[in-house]
Amino acid sequence: MHRTKRLLFVACLVPTGLVVWRGLTGDLGANPIEAVTHATGDWTLRFLLLTLAISPLRRFTGWNRVIQVRRMLGLFAFYYASLHFLTYVVLDHFFALSSIIEDVITRRYITAGFTGFVLMIPLAVTSSRDMVRRLGGRRWRALHRLVYASAVAGVVHYLWLVKVDARPPLIYAAVLIALFGLRVGRRGAAKVGGKIAEV
Repeated sequence: MHRTKRLLFVACLVPTGLVVWRGLTGDLGANPIEAVTHATGDWTLRFLLLTLAISPLRRFTGWNRVIQVRRMLGLFAFYYASLHFLTYVVLDHFFALSSIIEDVITRRYITAGFTGFVLMIPLAVTSSRDMVRRLGGRRWRALHRLVYASAVAGVVHYLWLVKVDARPPLIYAAVLIALFGLRVGRRGAAKVGGKIAEV
């Protein structure tokens, strides 16, 4: 599993390498900042959804060891979200704090995106095994349900951002809804199973 995790770590960095390569070769188009912003935002959502898909994958395949890569995927989601946010703060606004605050308050897609990013911060900070022990399993799991709220905020951010082709964010929304459905279905089945056992 260690070799698999190392390979996965390298694979998760490939999108960063591609963006850097495109920048060095002048292949980011007429608006490089926008291209970097979109790329990092897309990969944030992809890694969030991959993280949420790990538990259903383990349940349906019986491949229990796959759970070992969930933390890595979640941290890469935060990594790409951080790149996305830094691109906006540094390259798009050049640290103009007043302009950034105004955007967060007045532009709803920025509000949604900023909310999603802020919700990811406590998840990244408490991702280690040591933090699981400190918080206790129940509180840690309750806190990490924020990943769903963060994913919803991210999808809404994308939906409110696009003005022409809404198909890409709608695809992300459909995947997220499906993952929600699997989670709700599992809880429902557990409750039914518990009632049957009581009888």
